[in-house]
Amino acid sequence: MTPSSFFSRRWFSYRWLGQVPLAQLLWRDILTIGTVINLVVTVLAMVLLVQGVHPAVAVGLHFAPMPYNIFLCAALWRHPERTAFASGAALFWLAFMTLV
Repeated sequence: MTPSSFFSRRWFSYRWLGQVPLAQLLWRDILTIGTVINLVVTVLAMVLLVQGVHPAVAVGLHFAPMPYNIFLCAALWRHPERTAFASGAALFWLAFMTLV
């Protein structure tokens, strides 16, 4: 997968239709890439808050990845090979990333 196709329509449809291996969706897409994105955005939001930016901007930035997070969890829940562990891990991750 090339970097330019990372967020292509195909990238999303492969995940939504369960055409990506469950392990890749959970461990790489959700727990690794998703966590990095959320942590970077949260740190940026805190930096902006410390620099005196209006709190609404920081809160908006913090919650900006939510549609992506919800998409990943929903894609995992739709996956035909979904396990109880993967479902629980995705829900815990979504809740944790919402709070962090």
